[in-house]
Amino acid sequence: MIHTYSGKTIRFEIKYKNRTSIGIMIDSYGNIEVLAPKGTPDERALQLLEDNWDLIQQKLKEMKDRLQGPQQKVYEPGESFLYLGNNYPIQIFRENNIEHDYVVFEGDKLHIFVTQLEDEKIKHALRRFYYQQCKALVEKSISFYQSHFKTKPRSIRITDSKTTWGTCDSRHQLTFNWRLAMAPQEVIDYVVVHEMCHMIHLNHDRSFWRLVGKIMPDYKEQENWLTLSNWKMTV
Repeated sequence: MIHTYSGKTIRFEIKYKNRTSIGIMIDSYGNIEVLAPKGTPDERALQLLEDNWDLIQQKLKEMKDRLQGPQQKVYEPGESFLYLGNNYPIQIFRENNIEHDYVVFEGDKLHIFVTQLEDEKIKHALRRFYYQQCKALVEKSISFYQSHFKTKPRSIRITDSKTTWGTCDSRHQLTFNWRLAMAPQEVIDYVVVHEMCHMIHLNHDRSFWRLVGKIMPDYKEQENWLTLSNWKMTV
């Protein structure tokens, strides 16, 4: 289907499924899908698109930028970094009397305190912040979803992985990528649920995905966010 609004035209598909809510999904190629409960009138889908028009245009622009490759980060005031799904500018402070460099999220900025105004020290402070936040956010999510599982994680680790967002081994030891702290809470929740489901089903078989879908029916939308935003999650 084609829809024109505010002088711009997009192509989209409506997919009717056994679900209770209506939502929009944009894949890594820019294909737009409206996922709707069976019986939803087309007019409701068009209204949803118009209500989210600016966000859709932003996502399409981000994908175009992604195809041009990631931009190198600079460690200067005003540069922005992702935290919980939003971009926040950094503010850098030099402090001689601190034990170690650190970052504090205050209001709408990431405040970075370092002993020396050097890129590597600023970068290290940011990574330390993301590690700490990721651990706290993951533990909070695990605690929230534990009621769905009889088995508990044996241990939880935060690691630096180039290939995975999380893993679960046969001993129920869970590991998570520190970059998850850059994602929205619902995306963090999805990765946590995904790995906790591996405590029951080690493989990605139908039983595994049924369990994931039972706990988190909109998990594909969270997967989509990771696909679209992975290239921006850099420090």
